[in-house]
Amino acid sequence: MIRLDRYDLAILRILERDGRITKSKLAEEVNLSISPAWERVRKLEESGVIRGYRADVDWVGAFRVSRIVVEVTLSRHTAQEMRRFEERIGAADEVTQCYATGGGVDYVLHVVARDIDHYQRFIDSLLVEDLGIERYFTYIVTKVVKCAPSQVPGWAAEGL
Repeated sequence: MIRLDRYDLAILRILERDGRITKSKLAEEVNLSISPAWERVRKLEESGVIRGYRADVDWVGAFRVSRIVVEVTLSRHTAQEMRRFEERIGAADEVTQCYATGGGVDYVLHVVARDIDHYQRFIDSLLVEDLGIERYFTYIVTKVVKCAPSQVPGWAAEGL
């Protein structure tokens, strides 16, 4: 873990919002000259804090798809069973996010499917593969209230 200062945090927020920003515009927004600003970007990339750059595609807008949130509880909690489940979910194109959670549920999945039938066929395939799924609960997303690209809220910077 590297130590981040206010300039690094500002650069990260800006690049997360606009990964195609020009060097000069980025430097201007963080109030640094171009070379020091870009040197910080390079160090953030080399350290792995910046994992890459990608397009933020609105798949729902491009296609008629269904968003589904799924809670999954496994019947066995061995490292091998959990690894097997996680590897399968990691390879599933339908799963856009997967979180291992503590408490009453083992995993929370965000699934994007062409329609509910596609989703159910996907779940059925997981059950047939005997991945140790004890139970699952399906929640159909009816409206996206907030979908921010940032994984760290703005207030987190205050504590750094």
